[in-house]
Amino acid sequence: MSAKKQLVIGLFGFGVVGEGLYKVLNQTPSLNARIKKVCIKNPGKKRNAPDDLFTTDKDVLLNDPEINVIVEVINESEPAFEIVSTALKNGKEVVSASKKMIAEHLPELLKLQQDTGISFLYEASACASIPVIRNLEEYYDNDLLHGIRGIVNGSTNYILTKMFEDKLDFKEALLQAQQLGFAEADPTLDVDGWDAVNKWVVLLLHAYGIISKPTDVLFNGIQNIQGTDAEVGREKNFEIRLVGQAKKLQSGKVAAFVLPQFVKHDDHLSFVKNEYNGAVVESSFADKQFFYGKGAGSFPTASAVLSDISALRYDYKYEYKKLYYHEPNELTDDYYLKVYVSFDDWNNIPKERFEWIEEWHADDRKYLVGVLHASELKKNNWWRENGTSLILKPEPIIEDVEIRKLKKKSLELAGLNFN
Repeated sequence: MSAKKQLVIGLFGFGVVGEGLYKVLNQTPSLNARIKKVCIKNPGKKRNAPDDLFTTDKDVLLNDPEINVIVEVINESEPAFEIVSTALKNGKEVVSASKKMIAEHLPELLKLQQDTGISFLYEASACASIPVIRNLEEYYDNDLLHGIRGIVNGSTNYILTKMFEDKLDFKEALLQAQQLGFAEADPTLDVDGWDAVNKWVVLLLHAYGIISKPTDVLFNGIQNIQGTDAEVGREKNFEIRLVGQAKKLQSGKVAAFVLPQFVKHDDHLSFVKNEYNGAVVESSFADKQFFYGKGAGSFPTASAVLSDISALRYDYKYEYKKLYYHEPNELTDDYYLKVYVSFDDWNNIPKERFEWIEEWHADDRKYLVGVLHASELKKNNWWRENGTSLILKPEPIIEDVEIRKLKKKSLELAGLNFN
């Protein structure tokens, strides 16, 4: 597809993002792209566009020879996958914002791209307006990338900001996020961490060439975070964020998780508040680089979709260099995490499974600080149940080579012998 060729778009979905894209394209005539047809689910709904633009028949878009680009911004994962795979097989380039669909179907989507040679772009699926996928794909070499940390869900970040700054409890903050449109009526995907881990699976592919499923990644959301946790953080000059992290360990393998985390006041991620997203990328020679922008909303997400549409004029496609041209990295659960755990009843906490416990407080809402092996969290659910709240400490990853030295020091400080 040459730069001069007009892009004729078939759009699936006309919700917040779809309508935003329609408005943005009307304001960007230089792009030489137009929407020919929009496929919608509910024909009776009033929309701010001409009636003849809409259809409920997906085949009208998928089989139209003039339509050379399919843009898919619907919420349902399986119908989205069917649309994307059919479009690619029909020789149409595709732009998508569906992180859940991509995370659940990575192997099939990669094979479809190899088989067809057709572009499939999805910048909007990870951090809305922040071009983090394209940067990981093009800028950072696999062997030089030490790690990436990010806040990738605007809904949970808004809730945590309100709990921390306005001292709202979780339910009040969630209600406010719903009223402002930052959280869905059913907020489970956001607050339980599913949305963030879907995005993290996408980023792991472009950062490290790792093909994974959401359940391969250790994750939780913010559903059990308490006001008392925010108070403990405040006392220690920490804030709480839902943080995705991937780090290359000394073994050469990659630790990856999405969990609530205390962040220090001078951490880049402490500046990411409300519905904003942010990512910190650390590499051998560039040190830390910080990406920041709106992680939700009509125009921010539409801007990422627009960027992908624009890239199609130049035949841009992801090369997946770290997957196809390097030795892909592997995920591992063989590392330790320094954690803060708050709870109501000591009986719900398997103290013997901690490597060590270095601090505990026994008020009405009890808490402890200790070290757990990542596989303990991966295999067991006690830390998600009975209102238990687990939050990572800053710089939480401890590698195997460090553990004996740190354990000895911790136990000596506690006045215990170490053999």
